[in-house]
Amino acid sequence: MTTPDNFTTTAATSARYRAELPQLHGRPMAADGGLETDLIFHHDVDLPSFASFPLLDDERGRELLDAYFQDYVDIARRHGVGAVLETPTWRANPEWGATVDYGAVELDRVNRAAVDQLVAVRERNPDVEPIVISGCIGPRGDGYLADTHMSPGEAQAYHAPQIASFSDTPADLVSAYTLVEPNEAIGIVRAARIVAMPVAISFTVETDGLLASGTTLATAIDTVDAETDGGPDYYLVNCAHPTHIAHALGDDDAPWRERVLGVRANASTMSHAELDEAAELDDGDPDDLAAAHAQLRRAFPNLTVAGGCCGTDHRHVEAIWSSWPTRG
Repeated sequence: MTTPDNFTTTAATSARYRAELPQLHGRPMAADGGLETDLIFHHDVDLPSFASFPLLDDERGRELLDAYFQDYVDIARRHGVGAVLETPTWRANPEWGATVDYGAVELDRVNRAAVDQLVAVRERNPDVEPIVISGCIGPRGDGYLADTHMSPGEAQAYHAPQIASFSDTPADLVSAYTLVEPNEAIGIVRAARIVAMPVAISFTVETDGLLASGTTLATAIDTVDAETDGGPDYYLVNCAHPTHIAHALGDDDAPWRERVLGVRANASTMSHAELDEAAELDDGDPDDLAAAHAQLRRAFPNLTVAGGCCGTDHRHVEAIWSSWPTRG
């Protein structure tokens, strides 16, 4: 088993933006939307375990992914902004991979292949600059529930293999999404720093603005920063409607707000439990979502990355950037 003590790898020299991520310097960046819900409800794709990475091993799947990412590159082009593209690997970690019959060797291969695909997207669109490639990491557990309890060391060992795969590719950073407690985030940050990978951490909140573990967003960010010497390059919030995120804001001048550079919100105002049980897609209203995003931009002074999560597609992200004047 890979452990924090013996885990080593060599970072790829072909990554473009590892030394200086443009989103850290005020460059507006369009992110993509809710990949899995888009595929399931709009393209009738079966995704066991909500895992989209097996599509990389299927010709039709690769075509769907190419078309999906091209939509968001086109949005970035129209609005004169950059783009952050996330690999479809949110479930490509050991325990979730096993549920779709992918072992360690296959997961390493598919994580690398996911980056290769986005490199090809970037090369086909040289007029859109910058396009940052992010190796997407998901939680060990459900993503909606605080159902997996790990120490930071256990989390570091668990996520290290996927981060190792990304570090040997042209990926510019790794981003961990839909985290519900600080310990897992701490472990991910430590694993990324061992291999000199920039890292972003994204927590999700419930309708009351709290993480599923009961922690406030402010406490989660402050805890991770304290335990990693400010290790994350930045934070995001994802998989919650902006009105739910607004409940997490607290004091107007809270320093932690300056660390949040990205929001990838749900279109639906439903709770995670309600979404989990829904048989039909609640894709909300793109214009309403855009208006709610505008309020979050005022709340998070350094916000540069905007995209969607569950229930969103290119229509929602287009609306966000159409109503959200860009900077720089």
